[in-house]
Amino acid sequence: MHTSTHTVLYDPDGLIEAELPLDREPYECLVKAVLAWTGEDTLAERDYKQIGLQLTGHARAVASDVRRRVSQLPEDVGPRAPADVVLREAEGRLSATLEGTARCVQNRARLVRALYERLDRLEAAPAPEGIAPGGG
Repeated sequence: MHTSTHTVLYDPDGLIEAELPLDREPYECLVKAVLAWTGEDTLAERDYKQIGLQLTGHARAVASDVRRRVSQLPEDVGPRAPADVVLREAEGRLSATLEGTARCVQNRARLVRALYERLDRLEAAPAPEGIAPGGG
């Protein structure tokens, strides 16, 4: 007899994900390290790709957080327009093929940094009337 230990969750609105905080510190350290690279490529292509995959996955998670915060704002609120610009840029960058180069990985690191900067600004902005700070 085979029993599964896996549970399938149905969460089309991303409510479970919204309640989980991002593990920000390790990625901020990674971004800082990647952006400090100078000179010639010193890692193997596969290493750059692995770091790029890590940054890409985290960028998608942060972008999802930014998107969720933006969706809670009325159309004409000041912080919404810059966040929409960052999200469109993120979508374009994340759709580009990941290359095994320092330049590509540094671009992904810059994207993560920009997304966190926008998320911080959205969190610091006063909540519009009628919208609770937690989004509900």
